[in-house]
Amino acid sequence: MGVIKISQSFRTKVTPSRMFKALMLDSHNLVPQLMFSSIKSIEFLKGNGEPGTIKQMNFTDASEYNYVKHRIDAIDEEKYTCKYSMIEGDPLTNKLDKITYEVKFDAYGYEGCVFKITSEYYTKDGVEIKEKDIEQGKCRAIGMYEVVEAYLIAHPNAYN
Repeated sequence: MGVIKISQSFRTKVTPSRMFKALMLDSHNLVPQLMFSSIKSIEFLKGNGEPGTIKQMNFTDASEYNYVKHRIDAIDEEKYTCKYSMIEGDPLTNKLDKITYEVKFDAYGYEGCVFKITSEYYTKDGVEIKEKDIEQGKCRAIGMYEVVEAYLIAHPNAYN
């Protein structure tokens, strides 16, 4: 098994607390409302958000995927960090065992934050992953974060 590690970050005009609450604690409610054309629902299969929790994201018929399952590995509401793994679903195909994500929201300026995410792609034995495959996944994830950021900017009292 090989591991490909990618780190990226971007700035938002939203506080770390609000971004963390919206994306990490309440994504199961907010994301399907904001991204209704591609995400049908997010359901808790096990747990309630603590480490060990498993959530399933179900996609609409317009998506190329049917579902993914994420497991929360660690979460710290005071430090605004979360580590979770994609453990099952269509994006893993027959090339990946899992993908882990480590997310951190750091304060930046007066009302913003720097969103940092490190992704580790665990490939199956003898499999090589193409850069374009990883880029597609990165673009989808960043797109979701940007949609949530836009919502929070438009609704300054949400997730305070």
